[in-house]
Amino acid sequence: MNEPPEILELRIPKFPECWESCGNCAAGEVIVDDVLAFPGDAVARDDPLIVLETGKVALDIPAPRSGRIIEVFVSPGDRIGEGEIYMTLSVSADK
Repeated sequence: MNEPPEILELRIPKFPECWESCGNCAAGEVIVDDVLAFPGDAVARDDPLIVLETGKVALDIPAPRSGRIIEVFVSPGDRIGEGEIYMTLSVSADK
């Protein structure tokens, strides 16, 4: 029997501790540099979904699981903080 898909809220992970202590990487706000996946897109685990930029460092945020993008809540240029939802992902409960 197929179970309904699970919907995951994808949130910005905890920023590396060194960003706070050093100050060289996070010389300002964290900005969404690029959005790489859109509603309806199938993604595999570890596929990059968005790119964050701090002014000196670009960081790919990967998919935590394989699935299909349901909704995207960010756009390039948006400021974003730790723990904020950036997408929802539908994943099969059978796997």
